[in-house]
Amino acid sequence: MGDSQYSFSLTTFSPSGKLVQIEHALTAVGSGQTSLGIKAANGVVIATEKKLPSILVDEASVQKIQILTPNIGVAYSGMGPDSRVLVRKSRKQAEQYHRLYKESIPVTQLVRETAAVMQEFTQSGGVRPFGVSLLVAGFDDKGPQLYQVDPSGSYFSWKASAMGKNVSNAKTFLEKRYTDDMELDDAVHTAILTLKEG
Repeated sequence: MGDSQYSFSLTTFSPSGKLVQIEHALTAVGSGQTSLGIKAANGVVIATEKKLPSILVDEASVQKIQILTPNIGVAYSGMGPDSRVLVRKSRKQAEQYHRLYKESIPVTQLVRETAAVMQEFTQSGGVRPFGVSLLVAGFDDKGPQLYQVDPSGSYFSWKASAMGKNVSNAKTFLEKRYTDDMELDDAVHTAILTLKEG
């Protein structure tokens, strides 16, 4: 039988040690449009494909990259409605921090808070994991930063990363082109080439 009998239970581990609902969420991310991020010496670039399902869809109504705070942005791959929920929660968290401390929330802290929300949805009854991964790019006292947050709630800091449909091709291309001393203009050029390659 394998893991199939556990695929509807969010809070039960399968014999192989997996939460199968998280595997399904990662499948949703893998079927989403390619998104990528590149941390340069003087900034961060996030880029994504914006393919519309029909020529009749108003392009302005589809937003794959959102601003969370004046110095933090996010791109997603996976389910758009799930990303909107996370964007709203992240903006609320950033605003609460700003009201309390009268300064912008550090990038790492906002990522940690967003990841905590995603993780909570992997262990609570009556909900499902978010079918989306996020690339959070920001700039604060620690300089440019890039994080990827996955449906499980795990997050990592990256020099460059990709997610979505053509993730393996995009990551291979980024590994070949990325350098630690890359400037913002080079990062933009590399991001465009990576999306074209995929």
